Amino acid sequence: MRTRSMALTPEHVAQVHRVLEDPGPDPTWTYHNDEDYDALVQGLVASHPGGPDTWLFAYGSLIWKPELDHVEVRRGTAQGWHRSFCFRIERFRGTKELPGLMMSLDQGGQCQGVVFRLPPGNLEEQMAKLVRREITVKPPNNIPRWIAVQTEQGPLRAVAFVMNRQSRFYMGKLPPEEVADVLAKACGHWGSGVEYLHNTVAHLEEHGIHDRNLWRLQALVAERI
Repeated sequence: MRTRSMALTPEHVAQVHRVLEDPGPDPTWTYHNDEDYDALVQGLVASHPGGPDTWLFAYGSLIWKPELDHVEVRRGTAQGWHRSFCFRIERFRGTKELPGLMMSLDQGGQCQGVVFRLPPGNLEEQMAKLVRREITVKPPNNIPRWIAVQTEQGPLRAVAFVMNRQSRFYMGKLPPEEVADVLAKACGHWGSGVEYLHNTVAHLEEHGIHDRNLWRLQALVAERI
């Protein structure tokens, strides 16, 4: 496989990084509680597609930080969904003063990513970890659902976190230049948007996945920094 050199480098990432305190939950927002999370988990378990296997589709940070044990990794393509920096964040990788953008799976197109086969058993515990990792405010930005994924070994259904277009933070389809302007500056207590982009592109390439839109975006961000 031909290796490509990213325009966006760790040196660029270091220029945007700032050490910030976590501002904590915003008192004007409503957050999920244990009962809400339990209901989400029960819904996922009840709608499990059946069979012995449980798969997780990763398109962004879950690729390099799945935080769940897994027993198999495959490349997979989700039809009807695409990666998009489509929701605004004011915490984690952005601030109220300088909001950032995060990726989700939005409707339309297709998305190449990675699927993890989770170990059998403890399904509720694994789903509980996932929903707490991906969901905080109400209405949620990301909604867990079972989606169809094609792999070289055949089709499967995997749980994925897809964009909730009813979220107050949903930005729709933004021009790449506008996304690049935001990512080149935004940072929160978890790190910067540019670090998130760099990690995503680098780890996709390691899996042999070349996302042309993200490749263009990382070059635009590098230019701006």
